[in-house]
Amino acid sequence: MTQPRRAPGGFPVVGVIGGGQLARMMQSPAIALGIQLSVLAEAADASAALVVPSSPVGEHTDLESVRAFAAACDVVTFDHEHVPQDVLQALEADGVVLHPRPGALRFAQDKLAMRERLTALGISCPRWARATTVSDVTAFGDATGWPVVAKAPRGGYDGKGVRVIGSADEVADWLAEVGSDGPLGDGMLLEERVDFVRELAVLVARSPSGQAAAWPVVQTVQTDSICTQVLAPAPGLDPHLAAVVTAAGLRIAGELDVTGVLAVEMFEVRTGAGDPAYVVNELAMRPHNSGHWSIDGAVTGQFEQHLRAVLDLPLGDPGARAPWTVMGNVLGGDHPELYRAYLHVMARDPGAKVHMYGKGVRPGRKIGHVTVCGASLEDVRARATHAADYLQGVIDE
Repeated sequence: MTQPRRAPGGFPVVGVIGGGQLARMMQSPAIALGIQLSVLAEAADASAALVVPSSPVGEHTDLESVRAFAAACDVVTFDHEHVPQDVLQALEADGVVLHPRPGALRFAQDKLAMRERLTALGISCPRWARATTVSDVTAFGDATGWPVVAKAPRGGYDGKGVRVIGSADEVADWLAEVGSDGPLGDGMLLEERVDFVRELAVLVARSPSGQAAAWPVVQTVQTDSICTQVLAPAPGLDPHLAAVVTAAGLRIAGELDVTGVLAVEMFEVRTGAGDPAYVVNELAMRPHNSGHWSIDGAVTGQFEQHLRAVLDLPLGDPGARAPWTVMGNVLGGDHPELYRAYLHVMARDPGAKVHMYGKGVRPGRKIGHVTVCGASLEDVRARATHAADYLQGVIDE
């Protein structure tokens, strides 16, 4: 396994397990900070491996591969949450510095553990239950109203591992997996289907010494369970609710002892009196799609802040650079060649920032994003939408 070369001056090596686009987007701020990045990649042509010179290939589930990788790093962090707990605990026993730590990461790996912990903390959540039998599912649906949302506690993302069901029959195959070593081993998570106004996200960063910072609350726009656009800040958000959800994000980070970036995805809802409120939907303990806007739209973007946090460096200013920033995800379409479309977008709108992930085109796959900043939300949203649509082949003019 190729070892990373330490930079002059004693600057540290940060290891990232996982070679996806999140690891890739850490490389530019790592260069600016003088930090050496090393990535344990799934393949030699993984997104991050194309831009990070030290990118040994290895599986995140293989303890010896991960152990050899971590031995050459000062700090190890993650591109995803799928590293098994037994691997994480073995690394911690070896004295490897992990951020976030295994004790915190389990709440992003296991949705049932997350719901139990947040409920104990008094954080607003949808009504929920653990289900292991048909009668559990039926009782919950009858109590809260059908349909309900069923989730596999482990391994799901972008709508995978989530079903909206009208009866227990629709999860009979999942119930058969309860008690196994798979995603449904401890039972499935059932949640009430929330009648929400819109989806919000708050990103915070927290360092091992306890310093924390939060970016403006954003609105996320979902299409077929995939985030397609982020509006920063969330338009028309009640200032009191913005303060409440930011405080909730910071409290979650502190109570769960999160180190690095934490994304708290939530629903904006209305109380019986019509007042704005929230319920937490998901947690992610890493840089997150809802924070990509910050690369160009904030004084300190989420990838730089994550590196600062895991190294316990002073955190940067998370404030916005412009009144509005809109990020549009670029999803794979039917046309594998993107370069001509990329040139068109750059020529048409020199103010748009195009970020491509070096990934092969596959329908529905996240292959890049576009960010536009400015004084008018209507203008920047229209420009970001046009650029993303053109790159995806949705429009051709």
